[in-house]
Amino acid sequence: MASSAMGLCSAPPLVMYNQFPDQSSDSNKGTKRGFSPLQDSDGDATLLNAMKRIKLSSDNGDSSEEPKIKTKKDLGYDDVGGMRKQMNQIRELVELPLKHPKLFKSIGVKPPKGILLYGPPGSGKTLIARAIANETGAFFLCINGPEIMSKLAGKSESNLRKAFEEAEKNAPSIVFIDEIDSIAPKREKTNGEVERRIVSQLLTLMDGMKSKGRVVVIGATNRPNSIDPALRRCGRFDKEIDIGVPDEAGRLEVLRIHTKNMKLGVDVDLEKIAKETHGYVGADLAALCTEAALECIREKMVVIEWEDYEGMDAEILGSMKVANEHFRIALGASNPSALRETVVEVPNVTWDAIGGLENVKRELQEIVQYPVEHPEKFEKYGMSPSKGVLFYGPPGCGKTLLAKAVANECQANFISIKGPELLTSGFGESEANKWMDCLPRKLSLLSGATNRPDIIDPALLRPGRLDQLIYIPLPNEESRYEIFKACLRKSPVSKDVDIRALAKYTRGFSGADITEICQRACKYAIRENIGKDIEREMSMSENSEDMEEDEVAEIRAAHFVESMKYARKSVGDSDIRKYKAYAQTLQQSRGFGLDQFRFAGSGSEAAGGDDGPKNSNSKYVKLSSFNSL
Repeated sequence: MASSAMGLCSAPPLVMYNQFPDQSSDSNKGTKRGFSPLQDSDGDATLLNAMKRIKLSSDNGDSSEEPKIKTKKDLGYDDVGGMRKQMNQIRELVELPLKHPKLFKSIGVKPPKGILLYGPPGSGKTLIARAIANETGAFFLCINGPEIMSKLAGKSESNLRKAFEEAEKNAPSIVFIDEIDSIAPKREKTNGEVERRIVSQLLTLMDGMKSKGRVVVIGATNRPNSIDPALRRCGRFDKEIDIGVPDEAGRLEVLRIHTKNMKLGVDVDLEKIAKETHGYVGADLAALCTEAALECIREKMVVIEWEDYEGMDAEILGSMKVANEHFRIALGASNPSALRETVVEVPNVTWDAIGGLENVKRELQEIVQYPVEHPEKFEKYGMSPSKGVLFYGPPGCGKTLLAKAVANECQANFISIKGPELLTSGFGESEANKWMDCLPRKLSLLSGATNRPDIIDPALLRPGRLDQLIYIPLPNEESRYEIFKACLRKSPVSKDVDIRALAKYTRGFSGADITEICQRACKYAIRENIGKDIEREMSMSENSEDMEEDEVAEIRAAHFVESMKYARKSVGDSDIRKYKAYAQTLQQSRGFGLDQFRFAGSGSEAAGGDDGPKNSNSKYVKLSSFNSL
């Protein structure tokens, strides 16, 4: 977290108290760099002089021996973007007790003592705390977890007590504890006696604060579950607020804040950039803008001497603008900080790139796209979206491609995990089941893909987990025709190529098999074209006359004829029989749908009973027709 002090938006001048001793002075020998020369009886620099503090200068002209440094910029609510909902909550819990403590006293309740901000690194937790302090004009005391630690017994607790005493003395004030999980971990999981004592001391201090509502404690962490539970109860940290990853509108707001002082080209589309930066937090977006600006500078450094900074042409400086291409390059070199340990991509696969499977596409739109595009409908009907989808079917039929396409249509991050990557000595079936149950109710969907659904634990396939099973069959003739068109949509194809005939002849081929046929035909066309280029160059070297330009190379029917000689089916008839048997087993295990059921008074009595209906199809699982295979 940044620890630089920002200015206040109020009229009185802002001062930052931060004394750094002169290392060359005899009186300061032995002091640590960054600490005040004031020392206690133990010889250690005190905590309060080690902290950077923000305070308004008093109206009576009270002077301090410490230097007063004015900040360059005032930080306010306008500088916090992408979290309007969270800011409204925080202002109610922090600003009201500081500015209007009588409101709580008149209504007969105690004001909140503290709030806990949690979220990924770089999401703006420290920024929010400083903005609130500046807007309210409160004394701001920032405590970084490791700063209060001391090797001397009892010294850490003493540092913590002094910090709270200073805050109460200068009320109204805000005590901001950054990385609170480092000083207040769960006591049952820590082996150090110092950590246990610090947690106990922090509990005592928060319970014994005398300035009712005039001192608010704000904790920040990216690991809320590592904090001792005693701190998280009401009366201490009364409210926990998730400072999560901003959505598209929030990212656009953050981008506008970071680019308001940048010289942007007319082609820069911030809305499009916000749409493509899934998973980016505020710090990531700031780094993206900086990288785009650096890319602009790199272009101009070609005509600028490294040593000749003073001789830069004003015309060159005036022409420097960050263009859309600079943001394109910066996006390619950046990745969300919270997901850097995971391979994350924003797929560029569209529905048009997938041939056939129209029924599957429609079903995926209902399962995945509807909750994203129409969340109000699900809330209106009191329905929670599905947590998981399982694609199963023969290999090479486009299961992974479908998952990428639906992620792209929903503008969501796509995290691909291979099964063996999760296999460790401590990872078992019960852990997997529990993890599925704890999948957050935000718009997250787990999609699995397999060509062996018969060996999956049935507990993972129950409702609430991977409850939507979608069969991806081998393509029929119409689907094969669409796959051929999708594979060749960017290739120059001769008019003598009959794609309908190819689709008809490749019965039983998977999408991957058809892709291989197209790639092999392209390879033959490239080989032929390169051979013609070599012959043309040899002819030009023998004859001084200029040769006519070669015609545009195309993939001809002869190339496909040659490619079909090596075509092969990757899915055999025995595999198809296995999928048919699994479909029947699945239908029997799930039971048959009650097509004959009617409510009383709807024209016929409710049918069924103990025996149930005899002939119906399950509506729980959508199984595509096997007749086209």
